[in-house]
Amino acid sequence: MAVTAATLAISCSNDDDMSQQQDGTFTVENVVQVKDFVQSGTFKGQGNPPVVFPGQSVSIKFNAAKGQRFAFATMYGASKDWFFAPENPGLKLYNDDGSPITGNVSSQIKLWDNGTKQNTTGDSESKSISEVPGIDASSLVHLNLSYQEDKSEFTLTIQNTSGGSDNETPLSPGVWAVSNTLGGELLNTSPFYAAGEMSNPEVTALAETGNNEPAAMKTETNTGIITGISPVVVVVYSGEQNPIFKMGDTDMGNGLKAVAQTGDFSQLKTSLMATSTVKNVYVLGNAPIGPGAKEMSIIQGQPGDKVAFVTMFGYSNDWFYANSEPLMFGSKGDLTSKTELYDNGTAIDQFPGAGNAQALFGGTPIAQDKSIEVVENEFPVPAKEQVLKITLQ
Repeated sequence: MAVTAATLAISCSNDDDMSQQQDGTFTVENVVQVKDFVQSGTFKGQGNPPVVFPGQSVSIKFNAAKGQRFAFATMYGASKDWFFAPENPGLKLYNDDGSPITGNVSSQIKLWDNGTKQNTTGDSESKSISEVPGIDASSLVHLNLSYQEDKSEFTLTIQNTSGGSDNETPLSPGVWAVSNTLGGELLNTSPFYAAGEMSNPEVTALAETGNNEPAAMKTETNTGIITGISPVVVVVYSGEQNPIFKMGDTDMGNGLKAVAQTGDFSQLKTSLMATSTVKNVYVLGNAPIGPGAKEMSIIQGQPGDKVAFVTMFGYSNDWFYANSEPLMFGSKGDLTSKTELYDNGTAIDQFPGAGNAQALFGGTPIAQDKSIEVVENEFPVPAKEQVLKITLQ
């Protein structure tokens, strides 16, 4: 998220009557449970057994942005314990200039010896994972990437081209994953294996028997959308209308768009401070609030005042959290249940944390003109209670 630096709490006052001023402590905590992968899944052939025979292919659709990698693994079926996989951290999907890589990417696939079975007898052994010498994996498996820009969606086609060669083999059911990022870094740079190290039980099952279920179960458990949130704008106001936004209307041009798309609160803060119904404006934090972090501030108001807040769902194109109903200043306690995730309607949505147009990846939003609505269930977004904890004490 791009943000503009600010002090922890910035306030203004449009009310000269300070006799009934009361203090409250507004706290926002990011409670996201970090997961290594933003997406994952399995693939298999269409026959019985469900392997990919020579001449056959499978296709996998997934979302990813600049810097993210796609990893997969599938057994070289005519072996004791070999498997195909790209070198870690996975297939490179974007050029250094941010343009997607498409077409033939077969040069990125390798053939690995799991080191748990002797290659001739099949007896158990205990060696580290190493690349199989003397076999060009790209001559046996062809990889092709295509890309849909608005969705930041790739399609990888894996074709078994080993037919007629000295190394003809079926490909077993496989497993795949796209690594999450945090702070600009991949959270898992060795998703399934590590060359030069001993194998794990999940990859061993895949490499020895073609059973992808253990690896799939382990990967699925560690898959989920994560997010940081932007510095939180909190406003104390009078009157009926929330001065930040109105659900069902389009963005009012007061700076909310910048918060929702990039986390930049500066324009919204300035606009709110000039609004007649606004008494105080506060900004909690001066940088993105990551998983496990929290920000708080003392806020001031009077009996009858209302409170509203907004913060960007950082791993999105234009989503923000805000209160879903008016909050009375004197109504203290946990406000998380009164929070909702909204779509600002100013940018086309992409898979959260895997969209190349998202500010998280330095992207440029693809413009849209829709009214502000609650985010629906198109994507597997975690429940608000799994992202935020908001209290006023």
